[in-house]
Amino acid sequence: MTGYLLVLLVGILAGTLSGIVGTGSSMMLMPILVVSFGPKLAVPIMAIGAVMGNLGKVFAWWREIDWKACGAYAVTAVPGAVLGVHTLLALPAHFVDIALGVFFIAMVPTRRCLTRHAVKITLWQLAVIGGPVGFLTGIVVSTGPLTVPVFTSYGLERGAFLATEAAGSLAVYAGKIAAFRQFGALPPSVVLKGAIVGASLMTGSFFARSLVIRMKPATFRLLVDGLLLTSGASLLWAATGQ
Repeated sequence: MTGYLLVLLVGILAGTLSGIVGTGSSMMLMPILVVSFGPKLAVPIMAIGAVMGNLGKVFAWWREIDWKACGAYAVTAVPGAVLGVHTLLALPAHFVDIALGVFFIAMVPTRRCLTRHAVKITLWQLAVIGGPVGFLTGIVVSTGPLTVPVFTSYGLERGAFLATEAAGSLAVYAGKIAAFRQFGALPPSVVLKGAIVGASLMTGSFFARSLVIRMKPATFRLLVDGLLLTSGASLLWAATGQ
């Protein structure tokens, strides 16, 4: 019971963080899930929780969703995620962690450079990027920080960014869960645990809405940069221990 209470508490905090900057819930929750339920169950549990967490952000910001951007991204990201799950067991995880860690840190100056020169990602570029990002999402627990610079470079900020990124990720994680089910990795106990995690993330998403509404765009961009740096450093740290 103590483990479940800890998951709920951290889940609400993680959902609030994710509701403010668009991602970060998996990085906060995964260590708790691994300790509580074991590493083999933690990934599918987090996948179910991520679907519900993103659903919470979609409900909270429904009117802000850019459906064209969401569709362009999801049309290639969903099959990419399914393919990623199929190759999950064959690829050394620490190689992916190192590559993503370096990428996240490098995206801070890159994103600022793109903003300074007013470089924007178009719809067709979103579709091109969606495939590889979805593939990586199928392999690792979360590539949320990858989608942050993608959708912000498209020109979305605050509520519009949170809603559109969540809607796109919702489709990707649904494809990932379908692949897990195909492998028989979703028994009822895993689904129940994932639902508990997802409920806490959804609660945090609604807590975050009032904070984002009052937040200045410059503050939001600083938080995004902080998330990218933290995510990159944590992945590199984890890779050195594998």
